[in-house]
Amino acid sequence: MGLRIHFVVDPQGWFCMGLIIFVWLFNTLFVPKVILFPHHEEGHISVAAILCYYVFALFCIVSLLRASTADPGKLLESPKIPITEREFWELCNKCNMMRPKRSHHCSRCGHCVRKMDHHCPWINNCVGEDNHWLFLQLCFYTELLSSYTLLLDFCHCYYFEPLKKVNWDIFVFKHELALIRISAFMGIIMVVGISGLFYTQLSGIFNDTTSIEKLANCCDDISRPRKPWQQTFSEVFGTHWKILWFIPFRQRQPLRVPYHFANHV
Repeated sequence: MGLRIHFVVDPQGWFCMGLIIFVWLFNTLFVPKVILFPHHEEGHISVAAILCYYVFALFCIVSLLRASTADPGKLLESPKIPITEREFWELCNKCNMMRPKRSHHCSRCGHCVRKMDHHCPWINNCVGEDNHWLFLQLCFYTELLSSYTLLLDFCHCYYFEPLKKVNWDIFVFKHELALIRISAFMGIIMVVGISGLFYTQLSGIFNDTTSIEKLANCCDDISRPRKPWQQTFSEVFGTHWKILWFIPFRQRQPLRVPYHFANHV
């Protein structure tokens, strides 16, 4: 499956995504400069702690950028529908296009998306069949990075020994406590917000139900056969190799599944 770039022109989405990038930049530049590198020089922490922080930060920003620019599963105009699969397609009453069942029309983007979960302003994109795995990675690595940042803020104030050498900029030295509090406040906001979102996403995958289907209450337990959780996660991430579920530097290949599993609602 080739790389398809999807860009949504939405000032509100740009603003929300800009806030996320600002929080990421603030912590990625501030925490190593004030906490990680000074405490490493004095032997309080190992180089592994620094590497872990940068790995979490890298995976977080990559999953954010890819989730925001990846095609969520936009339906092409005049799709070719095999005769054997026509019963699994339906007509959209908003754009008058044929679409697979479990697709949804996004009013903000103006088109239908396969297995759409929701439109997320924080990535300025829909979350659908082709970028759901990136959105899950974004939630996971944002949770890790924010929790790690909170832990470092706490240890810097209450656990680590005071620094003997101060090589910071004058501004950072004078406003260290305020900057630590800002970092901790943003970390708490991110952890609390992402935890609830991540939980709803995971529960939806376990039950093979999108957020839109939950709101519409159209997916009863008896409406389609229940699948194992390994199968639902493999379909979302496009691979049965669980280690690849955590890697954002790859291309997703959709798994072929029986239509009575994939489309019956």
